[in-house]
Amino acid sequence: MSVFHRPTRSVLLSACALACAAAAPARAADLTVELRDHHYVPDRIEVPAGQKFRLIVKNTDGFAEEFESHALDREKVIPAGGTITLNLGPLEAGEYPFVGEYHEDSATGVLVAK
Repeated sequence: MSVFHRPTRSVLLSACALACAAAAPARAADLTVELRDHHYVPDRIEVPAGQKFRLIVKNTDGFAEEFESHALDREKVIPAGGTITLNLGPLEAGEYPFVGEYHEDSATGVLVAK
């Protein structure tokens, strides 16, 4: 009789899940930006390069705005008084501009991945 046992399916699945979690990029803390008087506050946000993160955008204005970034390939309407969450990254080091499409002259910002 052999002393070696075949691993059960649940043991194999657990091992695979741990290996995948270890290989996935770490997620940075959630970052928040606010739309206030048609301006992003802060308008410059530093994020760690190579990590996933969530950008939470709160619109404190009384009007809807559209978060738009060609560099990040994102476009999403934020209702007046509403909040959106964007799952982003991992990003290569560099600058990623974004605007409020309805007020592009004042609602501007940039994510800087370092």
